[in-house]
Amino acid sequence: MPLLAPDRIRNLWRRFSSLDRVALSVAVLYGLVWLARASGRQLPLLLATLIQFFFYFFIGGYVLYRLTSLFSGRLLWSLRNRLVVAYLFIAVVPVLLLAAMAGLSATLAFQQLAAYLLYKDVQSRIERLQSLTNSVVAALPAVSENNAPNASRDLESLPAVAAVLSAGQTSLPGLAVDYRLGPAVLKGMGATSRRFAGPVQSGDQVWLVAAVTRPAGSSVPQRGIVSLAVPLSEDLMGHLVPELGPLQFSITRPPEDSDLPSTVASLGESKFITLRETGARGRYLPRGANWFDFQVHGLTKFSAVLLRNGDAPPLQSTLFGNTVTRTSILSRQLFKDPGDVGSVFVTGLLAIGAIFLILEVAALRAGIGLTRKITLSVDDLYHATQLVQSGDFSSRVLVQGRDQLGELGNSFNAMTSSISSLIDEQRHRQRLENELSIAREVQAQLFPQKLPAIPGVELAAVCRAARVVSGDYYDFVQLGPQRLGMAVADISGKGISAALLMASLQAAFRSQLLLVPSGAEGLDGARSASTAELVTRLNLHLYRNTSDDRYATLFLALYDSSTRLLHYTNAGHLPPLLVAGERVQKLEEGGMVVGLFDDCVYEQGCVAVEPGSLLVAYSDGITEPENVYGEQFGARRLAAEVLRHRQSSPPRLVEQLIAAAEEWSAAAEERADDMTVVVARLA
Repeated sequence: MPLLAPDRIRNLWRRFSSLDRVALSVAVLYGLVWLARASGRQLPLLLATLIQFFFYFFIGGYVLYRLTSLFSGRLLWSLRNRLVVAYLFIAVVPVLLLAAMAGLSATLAFQQLAAYLLYKDVQSRIERLQSLTNSVVAALPAVSENNAPNASRDLESLPAVAAVLSAGQTSLPGLAVDYRLGPAVLKGMGATSRRFAGPVQSGDQVWLVAAVTRPAGSSVPQRGIVSLAVPLSEDLMGHLVPELGPLQFSITRPPEDSDLPSTVASLGESKFITLRETGARGRYLPRGANWFDFQVHGLTKFSAVLLRNGDAPPLQSTLFGNTVTRTSILSRQLFKDPGDVGSVFVTGLLAIGAIFLILEVAALRAGIGLTRKITLSVDDLYHATQLVQSGDFSSRVLVQGRDQLGELGNSFNAMTSSISSLIDEQRHRQRLENELSIAREVQAQLFPQKLPAIPGVELAAVCRAARVVSGDYYDFVQLGPQRLGMAVADISGKGISAALLMASLQAAFRSQLLLVPSGAEGLDGARSASTAELVTRLNLHLYRNTSDDRYATLFLALYDSSTRLLHYTNAGHLPPLLVAGERVQKLEEGGMVVGLFDDCVYEQGCVAVEPGSLLVAYSDGITEPENVYGEQFGARRLAAEVLRHRQSSPPRLVEQLIAAAEEWSAAAEERADDMTVVVARLA
């Protein structure tokens, strides 16, 4: 089902981020302001200006952020670029903003100062004009009746008035008695108005006018209002704030319904139509004293009384005064004769500015140096890691200091050195493992590859090494159609040394069996064929060819299936078990371990084997595994397992015995010793 328009808008709004929503809200608000202005509605100037400024500022920042986010992955990948951007936003951008704020504030202050100087000068001349008018009014009662002028005579003919006008010509060029403007203004202001001073406009001409209503009973008849006027001419404008540069006045009037919209101009909330622009001659803008001596435009507004034809009441018009000057001129006016205290403040301000500049330069230099050091160190580390990744561990970074970056470089160098050593060690270990693998293969060839086939005898054996190679040994050698020689040994130690001794023992065992007579007569107790003699020879062989601390436990047996006699010698080995029915017999006859002493005496044991008996020989790796409580599996539990599974075939029984021992030590993380089990069912 397609979504409705409101649902689509809500889904689209949910996809926007918070920044997107704010940007859209600002754009909508600005659009409403633009529509309101386009429709002719008046909005508060401050509110409209703030919305417009915020729109341009925020939308500009939003667009910049979006453009930056598109390239930030590649632009900010490098640490150097990240640090540059960080320094820009931390140091450069705030300084630039402060400089911009200071520049805007200074520009605004200088503009206001220029406008104020012009406004003050015009107001001072209006006050001067009003003072002169009051002087004329004060001088008129002193005129006698005999020499008073009549209605046709002018006030200029009076000596006192002429003296006042002559005195005012210096600051008010073109000063004259006014018979039209002042009375018209006072008349338009109402019967209660007795004074006026300010600009008066008639058409496109402007005068500075001061008018005073004379008190009743004056000696000069029919002159109820005294008014003086000064035309806003080039001469007057040439005297206004002579320290400033070019000066220009714009004479305007309020718009009327018949005016074309294209001719109407606006400034703030004021709307007007410009009638004429006039300026002062002979005024120029001096060249700048330095780079910071920029131009300043001061704009001042004056309210003028606009006289109209007939009896129409006057209106208010706007007179714009525009001056162009420089900051050095305004500074001289601002700090003109500041006095001792003012000089101290000016000097302090300059000193603080100089200190601030020095600190900024020092901070910038330190920041650049720190950035170079950090980026160079990181760049060296990056290239070194690339070399390490390619397999070159000989690369070292240059340590440039004793700071944290230097310690990082030292750590990297130590790490690469350690990795190189570890790799060499790993290679050496790999070679050893290869050699051990070869040794394991060689040792596997020492164990019987094919079990002898003796009538009435079923054999099985397993040796599980604790490590790569084993120190345990078992062997079967067929001496005739019905004769079998077997051995089980446990070499002291583990690993390669035990495996080498095991190989030596295997070679000696097989060579000694070659001396055993092939007939049955050798097994009836003849000394040349006794197991005790064989073990004695093996003991002498190991004693002469091994170190003093190397030895082995050994169980050697010879079995003749025709006579069902088992001759054996146990040289310190764990007693094998001979199981007949429910009876378990331990084969313990023999002597001490082989390889320690050269004069050991060994005995031979002989057992008549019942049909169906089991011979179980094993190493201590079967009985010594411990459970979580530290209790060993032991020979007793092994015998119990043999009795429980005595009906199993020898291969099956071997696996069951090893499984029982491993289950007992299930919590152990690794096998502690080699595990060897030999099982022979003697029928």
